[in-house]
Amino acid sequence: MKNNTEAFGENVFSLPVMEQRLSGSTFASLKKTIDTGSELDASIADEVAKSMKEWAMEKGATHYTHWFQPLTGATAEKHDSFIFPDFKGGIVTIFSGGELIQGEPDASSFPSGGLRATFEARGYTGWDPTSPAFIKYDGAGAATLCIPTVFCGYHGEALDKKTPLLRSMKVLSEQTVRLGKLFSIDCGDTMANATLGSEQEYFLIDADLYAERPDLQATGRTLFGKASSKHQQLDDHYFGAIKPRVATFMADLDLELWKLGVPAKTRHNEVCPGQFELAPVFETLNISVDHNMITMEVLNTLAEKHGFACLLHEKPFAGVNGSGKHNNWSIMGPDGKNWLSPGDNPHDNAKFMTIVVALMKAVDTHAGLLRASVATAGNDHRLGANEAPPAVVSIFLGDQLTDIVEQIEAGGASSSKDGGDIHLGVDLLPKLPRGNTDRNRTSPFAFVGNRFEFRAVGSNQSPAGANVVLNTIVAEAFDCICTQLEDAVAGGKEFNVALQEVLAGVIKAHKRILFNGDGYTDEWLDHAAKLGLPNLVATPEALEVLASEKTKDVFAKYGVLSNEELESRYNTYKETYETVIGIEANTALDIAKTLIVPAVVTAITEYSEVAAVAGITGEMSSLLEQVVSGIAQLESAKGATAEIAAMNELRASVDALEALVPADLWPLPSYNEILRV
Repeated sequence: MKNNTEAFGENVFSLPVMEQRLSGSTFASLKKTIDTGSELDASIADEVAKSMKEWAMEKGATHYTHWFQPLTGATAEKHDSFIFPDFKGGIVTIFSGGELIQGEPDASSFPSGGLRATFEARGYTGWDPTSPAFIKYDGAGAATLCIPTVFCGYHGEALDKKTPLLRSMKVLSEQTVRLGKLFSIDCGDTMANATLGSEQEYFLIDADLYAERPDLQATGRTLFGKASSKHQQLDDHYFGAIKPRVATFMADLDLELWKLGVPAKTRHNEVCPGQFELAPVFETLNISVDHNMITMEVLNTLAEKHGFACLLHEKPFAGVNGSGKHNNWSIMGPDGKNWLSPGDNPHDNAKFMTIVVALMKAVDTHAGLLRASVATAGNDHRLGANEAPPAVVSIFLGDQLTDIVEQIEAGGASSSKDGGDIHLGVDLLPKLPRGNTDRNRTSPFAFVGNRFEFRAVGSNQSPAGANVVLNTIVAEAFDCICTQLEDAVAGGKEFNVALQEVLAGVIKAHKRILFNGDGYTDEWLDHAAKLGLPNLVATPEALEVLASEKTKDVFAKYGVLSNEELESRYNTYKETYETVIGIEANTALDIAKTLIVPAVVTAITEYSEVAAVAGITGEMSSLLEQVVSGIAQLESAKGATAEIAAMNELRASVDALEALVPADLWPLPSYNEILRV
């Protein structure tokens, strides 16, 4: 029997496949583009396209698509066949370099936030050679060649999430290489790369129960539902034995992802019953984002095959854990090493601490922007409880790193809380052991040994947005620190002295962002307010950061987003938020009027003849009046804020009724039923 791991990458037009199928010169040219970010040599496109088509057709593909990521947060594709008439009554198969490099989908119906008018339909997709093409099979086994692309308008304006991501990666690479040179690292022509591992949390519920929940189908979350008598209180689901049905699904999931080159590694039960997690191995950020988008699609399609529905909403069930997408971010230098891994010598330690301090500066300066990058209607329900970080953005370093930061601020580190010898080589800090921090599950931005984990990203979000922000603000911090160091050294100051002074100054200015305690406490929220840290609880106020001059300046300075492109994101995300709340409000009204009220009336009628339950009948009648009143209040609500308040009031009454109405009359599957798979 074939080992499943042997299938890894079998449906990917990967570098090894290209090396086998392309001429030496074409492969070398393409690999140079991928490794160094140099401009693609268009003259090789025809050979690459021909080879890609032949490979895809051997896999059964009849069509190809430019696979892109519009501002919907999902992926998009338009399929074109390889066939072309030979004008002799037959056909030939054609896929040219031009078709590989550029496509032309209609851009008018995608969100643009004002960048494009409906009558301005022309849009373009452009091949991203840094992310490998892959074969996708539909439920009937039909194969399509998927080519990752950027998506832009007629005038070159970015209409997608990949374009600004690639721009942000480029500017981060430039500033990282600049930092490396200050530490005498030979960077050559190789790019530095941000790396990412996106842990993906999700729920599985029975497909038949899903079909009976109009709220889950329309909105991804339950708009009504009384708490289950037993859910996650005993913590007995977390890392528990995986039930056979779910284990079969997970094995199938791993295999399908491996075929697509997604390095799925870890799978386990999450905290809430019915909740699970998949974690991949780290990859170059752009590829990791593409792979996460693929993962979400495969999760949904395979769940259906196994009789499940997969829920990727950030908070499908009230009162229990929601689902996040922990964004494990690091920097791989042009030397191929992880620069957020504490080194084995003082020189590496100094570089590591410089990056840590730069991150302090970046996150403190743009805490509101980081919060805005994860602002969605779904994530608002999740942030601030059940292991999800609060809306106040802070950094967790752990005791040892925090102690060293404080020593640097005071004039230079000379000891470590772990004890041991001090190796000074670079007069900055002691040798740093790995695994020197605990993990703070309430911290939005935590150092976890060799990376920073941004825990606020929602499970249903593309990771691109948060990483566009992270790359850009870190590049800005590197730029500022490098400039100060270069100026000091040019002025005759010894590098170690200059480094100590610069880092001490940055720490002094931004140390307020460090917090190692419990992010859920009122004491921390009060203290954070006194420190001036933003607490942007709801999406509307968080999105206002995108309209600020500070945000415009940082994106425009580094060419990541023009003012017009940034404004389009602000308009799009704001409209999306309001639309989502409107859909939820209308769905809640439909369910309340057509399902809940009739069921309660029936229950009251049946109970009215039983004297022993008169008290229950009276309570149901009172709550029914509240439901009717709540329906009227929700119908008259104007705007998202009012709709949310009205939905919460209506839900409270409906959930109280669920505890009274006989189960055989209640029209919706309960949490008790749903959270069991």
